Amino acid sequence: SKRNTLMAITTYAELQTSITGWLNRDDLASVVPDFITLAESSINRDLRHYKMVQRSNATLDSRYVQVPDDWLETIRFSITSGTSYRIEPASIDDLIQYRQDSNDQSGRPRLYANVGEEIEVWPTPDTEYQMQLMYYAKTPSLSATNSYNWLLQDAPDVYLYGALLQSAPYLQDDARTQIWASLYTSAIQSLQKASDSTRFAGSGLRMRVTSY
Repeated sequence: SKRNTLMAITTYAELQTSITGWLNRDDLASVVPDFITLAESSINRDLRHYKMVQRSNATLDSRYVQVPDDWLETIRFSITSGTSYRIEPASIDDLIQYRQDSNDQSGRPRLYANVGEEIEVWPTPDTEYQMQLMYYAKTPSLSATNSYNWLLQDAPDVYLYGALLQSAPYLQDDARTQIWASLYTSAIQSLQKASDSTRFAGSGLRMRVTSY
């Protein structure tokens, strides 16, 4: 059999070999990298793993701040200079309304909204503030010069089934689309569940006692 076992998928090259083995097609070498790239796009949309969490520190001195190149989703946006506090999320419409109601007066930022590849804050900063952005980052893409990442090491099945799913439209193999989709979804859900269990371990609800 040409099929590789999952235990053998530890590098970008081994992943490509495994994909061609599962498809039983040695003539797909030129397009298999595309299947992997498309799978990575889907994975970045579908997965929010604790290993994707990153922090970025910068100076906030204007209404807008650029998000990092690998940004996927904001988790927490905070001011860290002086008295640290969290800037709360709001809708773009809310920011517009607050800006109108305050005659666009500057001040200490209190609210933010994601606007494309930027974050807009309100009020516009009246001075320089040190900020920290905690966010979900894209998983580093596999390539000839980046042969592995944490996801391939932890969950090669996610990569394999994700790439096989992307191969089905190219090969016009409708019969396998549902199979690959089911295996990919199951792998994503299993990895997400493991991540959630790790993140929330020991964070059970506690009774709050109030003295009067």
